[in-house]
Amino acid sequence: MHPADQFEAFKKLAEERGLGAEEIAARFGVTPHVVRQRLRLGAVSPRLMQIYRDGDLALDQLMAFAITEDHARQEAAFERLSYNRDASTIRRLLTETHVAATDRRAVFVGAEKYAEVGGTILRDLFTEDRGGYFEDVALLDMLVLAKLGREADAVMEAEGWKWAQVFLDYPHSHGLRRLYPQTVELSPEDQAALDAVKGEFDNLTAQHESDEELADEVDARFGELEAEIERLEAKRLAYDPADIARCGAFVILNHDGTVRIERGFVRAEDERQELDARGVSGEGEGGEASDEDGATRPDGAGRESLDGEEDADDEKPLSDILIRDLTAHRTLGLRLALREQPEVAIVAVTHALLAQIFYRGADAHVVDIRPTSTCLASHADGIEDTKAGKAWADHHARWAAQIPRDVSGLWTFIVELDHDSRMALFAHCVALTVNAVKLPTERRPRAMATADRLAEAVALDMTAHWRPTARSYFGRVTKPRILDAVREALSIEAAERMADM
Repeated sequence: MHPADQFEAFKKLAEERGLGAEEIAARFGVTPHVVRQRLRLGAVSPRLMQIYRDGDLALDQLMAFAITEDHARQEAAFERLSYNRDASTIRRLLTETHVAATDRRAVFVGAEKYAEVGGTILRDLFTEDRGGYFEDVALLDMLVLAKLGREADAVMEAEGWKWAQVFLDYPHSHGLRRLYPQTVELSPEDQAALDAVKGEFDNLTAQHESDEELADEVDARFGELEAEIERLEAKRLAYDPADIARCGAFVILNHDGTVRIERGFVRAEDERQELDARGVSGEGEGGEASDEDGATRPDGAGRESLDGEEDADDEKPLSDILIRDLTAHRTLGLRLALREQPEVAIVAVTHALLAQIFYRGADAHVVDIRPTSTCLASHADGIEDTKAGKAWADHHARWAAQIPRDVSGLWTFIVELDHDSRMALFAHCVALTVNAVKLPTERRPRAMATADRLAEAVALDMTAHWRPTARSYFGRVTKPRILDAVREALSIEAAERMADM
């Protein structure tokens, strides 16, 4: 008997005799899930079922078509197939207009709320579909914007901002000046509470210093204390009430489906004339990126052939988009490492200046002294929400909170800093200009080589700033590439154990 006969027989039992999956399963000694799978296969387009009977479709391909019960869509997807009839390709064709349940929009809204208002979810009975696929994308987007709008209203009501604007992604080209919170003293009550929490944290640390493993309740208490310390410390930074009254906030959907709020932006119409000369301008990483190129191009001197270097790039094991993504993360790592090593920052600046003065057009510098700052978020999705991205934003915000609001007092502020603080500020500003992002449209072999030297000089450890995940790396490279990495990092045996996965 052909397997298709069984699929169709199960379908007849369900449709003609009204038997449920559990009853059919009991009669045939299989699980209800197996019955549901076969019922779904029996509902595949008769045309495709006949092709399966004729041997021109494999079972895994038929399973892929069964992700939907719409015969017209199944047949349309079949017509679009070329030489590549892999099951994953078929599933992709049938779900390309849907949104996966793991998508940030789906996570933010939730399957329950989406279904409550009439949204349908496509489920795959044959693979791990991680929650299925949301079919009504327009409805989902409407729910996302509505929920973000409620979050924006709550922020305005709770904090007093003049406006709050909703975006799915951070609007890097907004062009608005940004004000940062200023350092303030904690109230006596908050300071007392902070001292008490820190005291308990220190006592708990001393009590369990020698424990190899913490009990669950102790570990939970540590987490509570750390969260409370962070909450109280955050009160040391506060916006001026006058700024809150004329500034606004962006309410943004994070890549992980959580809400992100960026505060302190001033619209042009809300700018007061007496503040025109004041100077804290920051767009997350110190301002909008600039692509202006003021370097003088050479007439030929000082530019040896790069043919060899370019040829070496021809056979790349990684895609251009992934290289851009990874080098964006590496650039962020370089920035974080460089800001902590002022002496290396001075070397980097000196190198950049000399490279542009004496070797015009050589393009060998990795520190762009103009200064300009490349927006890394446009090269690596979600980089601002990473631990490293948040650490950089925190460093930048702390300096912004310390410098005077009026630019006329900036020189005095810098002069009055002690040597270490001044050098740390200098390193932070230099680190902001690091650009080691490798783009497919650019040829900067010398700059990439300089990035390597800089990484060696600051002893860059990317394990402190980045972790490979399915989303950030493994889901975007080939299986042989993953196995090569396992061989190098672990062993040949470990790679061989994974080879059939």
